[in-house]
Amino acid sequence: MKTINRRRFLGMSAIAGAGAIITPGLTACKSSSQTALAAEEALTTGKATAEAADGKIETRTLGKTGITVPVLSMGVMRADNPAVLRAAYNSGITFFDTAHGYQNGKNEEMVGEFFKDKDRSTFYIATKGNPGRRNVPDDYGKAFEEMLNTSLRRLQMDYVDIYYLHGPGSVEDVTNPQVLAAMKKFKSEGKIRHIGFSTHANKPEQIDAAIETGVYEVILISYNFKLNILPELDRAIERGVKAGLGFVAMKTMVGGGTAPAEPWNNNSGPIDGAACLRWVWQNKNIATAIPGFTSFDLLDNCLQAAHNPKFTDEDKKYIAQLGSQELLYCQNCGKCVGDCKKHLPIPDIMRAYMYNYGYRQPSLSKETLAELALGADVCKGCTGCAVKCPSGFKVKEKIAAIAPVVNVPDRFLA
Repeated sequence: MKTINRRRFLGMSAIAGAGAIITPGLTACKSSSQTALAAEEALTTGKATAEAADGKIETRTLGKTGITVPVLSMGVMRADNPAVLRAAYNSGITFFDTAHGYQNGKNEEMVGEFFKDKDRSTFYIATKGNPGRRNVPDDYGKAFEEMLNTSLRRLQMDYVDIYYLHGPGSVEDVTNPQVLAAMKKFKSEGKIRHIGFSTHANKPEQIDAAIETGVYEVILISYNFKLNILPELDRAIERGVKAGLGFVAMKTMVGGGTAPAEPWNNNSGPIDGAACLRWVWQNKNIATAIPGFTSFDLLDNCLQAAHNPKFTDEDKKYIAQLGSQELLYCQNCGKCVGDCKKHLPIPDIMRAYMYNYGYRQPSLSKETLAELALGADVCKGCTGCAVKCPSGFKVKEKIAAIAPVVNVPDRFLA
């Protein structure tokens, strides 16, 4: 039987969009036993923890929560190998971030299974939920509580340290009385220790709104050198810190790669994550970053940065050179939505594109598009695309290169 690996698939979604047929006989036959064996061998050699012996990782306090965390934490979202989770924990990482929807709940289950026999005082868990992310339920509070209870069951925990409202799109979402009431109830019942939200868009406005509520304690934000609102955002973060908010950084590696000239050839360039992390840590108002490493090599790269956190002249040259290239990170400015004749959720589609071509995670890309209820012919019937991306993204081409993934059977996405 012929096999197809993840690298080969990365081109196939774009080819499918051009009318090619994905043969049903092709299957993803990567041996789980081989993967597990390789992971355990890497763990046994101590490769992933070699840097930890050189010294302790710098720690910072997460706002008024009083929680002290290493500057390097783990975004577990894309990880599907508990051996990598174990290596991170053994390397001194103590803060782990997941969400209700990651891997259709399997991500929380993996985290829960790993930590079920660990001393609860040796780690912190953050997860996320938002029953109104796409369609607001009639009974928001009940739906929100059911979502949290499901997460706690998967995690095999009585509480989580931080519970985020997942991806509010506006100030109104952040200040929604139903959200605030539910969060305060969860905290009073001991199901969550601290209240937060995660966001990619309208960050300065949402930070100020969070300060006004007096309810939020932690904000998880996309933060990297490519942001075109960086001065404004840094000022908002400063205001948040003075008000007692703690800040966690995500999307620090600007999408994981440079944009491929031809996506179907999968020729995107890799990103030096260590340099990107060191750039982030220059801002002392960022308590920790949660890169989503999925392998021992990526973990090693992040640990190298954590044990050598000074932003060097070499890093500055690299960041300057990288900043001139088209990357896979979408600014989430929202201008494209107004330009689009169909008012498509283009920032979310660009995120799906990034997951596929930058993160090499086609299954996560499909999951994102499915959540948006978009089909492969999302642009059908629309002529003369009016979208002009301020960051220079060729939006029409990117949509054509990623939308077909919704029709690819899951067995091809391993």
